Amino acid sequence: MLSKALLRLGASAARHPWRVIAAWLIAATLAVLAAVAFGGRTADSMTAPGLDSQRAAELIERAGTGQEGMTAQVVVTPLGDGATFFDDDGARTALTRLRAEVKRLPHVLGTSDPAGALDTGGDTAVRGGLVSADGRIAVVRVQYPDQSRLSAEDLDALVDLGDRLRAELPLRIEMGGSLFYAFSDPDGGASELIGLLAAAAILFLAFGSLVAAALPIGMAVFGLTVGVATMTVLAGVTEVPTFAPVLGSMVGLGVGIDYALFVLARHREYLARGLDLQAAAGRAVATAGRPVVFAGGTVVVSILGMAVANVPFMTVGGLAVSIVVLTMVLASVTLLPAFLGAAGPRLARAGRIGRALQGRLAPRRYSAAGAAHAAGWRRWIGHVSRHPVPYAVGAAGLLLTATLPVLGLRVGLPDDGSLPQSRTERRSYDLVAEGFGPGTNGPLVIAADPSGDRGVVDRLVGAVAADPGIASVAPTHIDRASGIATLVVFPTTSPQDKATADTIARLRTEVLPTAIGQGPARAHVGGAAASLSDVGRRTSQRLPVFVAAVLAMSFLLLMLVFRSILVPLKAVLLNLLSIGASYGIMVAVFQWGWGGALIGLEATVPIVSFIPMFLFAILFGLSMDYEVFLLSRVREEYLRTGDNGTAIVEGVSRTARIITSAALIMVAVFLSFAVADDPSTKMFGLGLATAIFIDATVVRMVLVPATMTLLGRTNWWLPKWLDRMLPRGPVGTDDTDAESMGEALRPRLVDR
Repeated sequence: MLSKALLRLGASAARHPWRVIAAWLIAATLAVLAAVAFGGRTADSMTAPGLDSQRAAELIERAGTGQEGMTAQVVVTPLGDGATFFDDDGARTALTRLRAEVKRLPHVLGTSDPAGALDTGGDTAVRGGLVSADGRIAVVRVQYPDQSRLSAEDLDALVDLGDRLRAELPLRIEMGGSLFYAFSDPDGGASELIGLLAAAAILFLAFGSLVAAALPIGMAVFGLTVGVATMTVLAGVTEVPTFAPVLGSMVGLGVGIDYALFVLARHREYLARGLDLQAAAGRAVATAGRPVVFAGGTVVVSILGMAVANVPFMTVGGLAVSIVVLTMVLASVTLLPAFLGAAGPRLARAGRIGRALQGRLAPRRYSAAGAAHAAGWRRWIGHVSRHPVPYAVGAAGLLLTATLPVLGLRVGLPDDGSLPQSRTERRSYDLVAEGFGPGTNGPLVIAADPSGDRGVVDRLVGAVAADPGIASVAPTHIDRASGIATLVVFPTTSPQDKATADTIARLRTEVLPTAIGQGPARAHVGGAAASLSDVGRRTSQRLPVFVAAVLAMSFLLLMLVFRSILVPLKAVLLNLLSIGASYGIMVAVFQWGWGGALIGLEATVPIVSFIPMFLFAILFGLSMDYEVFLLSRVREEYLRTGDNGTAIVEGVSRTARIITSAALIMVAVFLSFAVADDPSTKMFGLGLATAIFIDATVVRMVLVPATMTLLGRTNWWLPKWLDRMLPRGPVGTDDTDAESMGEALRPRLVDR
């Protein structure tokens, strides 16, 4: 049985703490060395098999135009008021030198020539997007090969060149493009430190002991080191998206400290009961460790379930984050009990400052059984249990109201225009939009295979240029060997604008089919904007299937854990409410702009296409964490007393202080990432923080006791025939304590 294995594991780690700590030190060292020797850099490849944009990319690759590779753009404008490239010879000479130096960089296949456009007097400059009509802004487009042949060193070389030329040339130089998107380092370093400091402060307030506060932090740092280093090794084997390390750090810190807090609280409780150090550690891992294993496993299975979307970068990103979560689970049941053994009896007492703070912030007493009771929480849960209907209706209504903005959810990917002004990508974006129009920042690439139809290319150019969503069409390139034609077209709207997605859809469903007719020719719409639109549509289509699968899995697992029908059904519905409310708040902040300035959001943006699926997977697992931890204690009390009302008040009040402390830690960690530069990181941070806050307050402390009171003894109802079919060996109930109570006190929980 899992509980017995965890009991032996925890007791053994506490008995031989320095052996276990040494083993983790060796593992961390080896992981870091492997990351240095074999690790790779993260990179983004927003493609997926079967998408129209992917078919366009395959045609472009066949044509060998080089447009299937990565691109960067260097945007320049002369220094000085009123200076233009048309009348400033010094600026034109500087532009020529800049292009020549960029062309000499490693792996650069070629660059566009703004100077050549200037010689035409501006006519082709406007068409090709090289120099603005007023001559103030010029763009040097830099073509690189396929992403698989590049690395972050290529981006570093371009950025370093720009830094050097800014000091030497009379030009303002800004840079952007897909090379930056693929290889820019993710946010996170400062956020991790802020999150750790906030967690340390909350832990000290919760336990009143520096030693007790330090242990979860130390365990989380160990686990994060091993997990992120392993993720880096994975990046050397396959493409790991840039958001994975940030999300892994965010979730790893949150769940690691959370899991350690659960085990540590149980350990201190057992010490207060009079158990010796090793027995207390073993029992803590056997009881609190089981919800940890269950919750961590749920997070991992949910995240890996995103493979149903059939989007490779999401699957690999989920695998990378799962590695961090698994590492934290392993550390919670091995490294933490070793820390408990090494700390000794110091964990059972608080310092003078800690006792004073606890007396003010969390007054408590010990019952005859030695369990810590929060008197304030006990009174609150009793109050809710005496008035279950108004609290259940009011809390559910509040969450449903917060969920309403989800009806307006629009997925996409924020472009560089949503970055802060401190980033060169944002300044480049603004200059291009000013000089050539917003659509120039997200050109579409139409790839056409005429298949013998000689007039199809001309028909395509005319039809596309006539579309109201297209501002201009660059000169067509036709590969002589394959006959494949590529058209670079510039929409009238920005890449993240909904109108751009509508233009892409219209080109595919109306414009291209009409121009091609019934012949053998075919054409596909590609480019970064089209790829991101396609990925967003696919994830939206697969999201209902994914949600249904996670809900079904969670229901079955909770039914096995608690031998009940209504408890898992209630848990699934309440978790949906808290997650839906967090989605609604994200829409209000990021799409409507409500309070966006508080997290440094400078413009409204769509919700990143893959974030709803990622958030659902992570949040459902984290919600199960609290659910199992809380209901395990409620069920334990019910098995002991047989009284549903007493079990709810005692079980919830015993866990309320730990759950709220754990939630505060998670919220602090996640909010520290919500102030990062990247909008995707902001969404992850705010979405996770909001959902955890709602789950630990409105759901766990109001809806759970209210609904369980209304359901009464039917909470634990299970048909007799189903009870016989389900396997034995629950994961979440406190068997270790229940066995000591005797079978005589164990009520029947199934229909006769």
